[in-house]
Amino acid sequence: MNQDWIGRTVPASNTYVVGREKIREFAVAIGEVSPVCTDVDAARQAGYADVIAPPTFAIVMSMRALSTVIHDPDLGLDFARVVHGDQRFRHQRPIVAGDELRVDITIESIRSMAGNDILSARADITDASGQAVCSTWSTLVAREAAA
Repeated sequence: MNQDWIGRTVPASNTYVVGREKIREFAVAIGEVSPVCTDVDAARQAGYADVIAPPTFAIVMSMRALSTVIHDPDLGLDFARVVHGDQRFRHQRPIVAGDELRVDITIESIRSMAGNDILSARADITDASGQAVCSTWSTLVAREAAA
């Protein structure tokens, strides 16, 4: 992989408007049972403007933004050999239905280990006012090509 990408930040090319039904669908898909993720009244009684996303919902936006980076031919990542190595989240506040969010991707490291290429990227998610909402870290491993 192209080491010149280390430290490079790719700004968001568009925003993501968080939909109530997307949150509900995601919650059901992962088995989230908290009513604040599916019921507007429950979310409002808990002090939120609308339903809130489960913490891992941020993967929807972060992987969409990261996808444009990892498929850039200049990076040199062979996506056909990629497995997902690790994922972490740090939330500053919950993601709420109606949020308009942007995701900037920073390539934090590119290294080789035992013939595998390992890419670590951070996604910084901010709201329409520029306030931090969540940061995610993804580690992708491009397995060594078979001999």
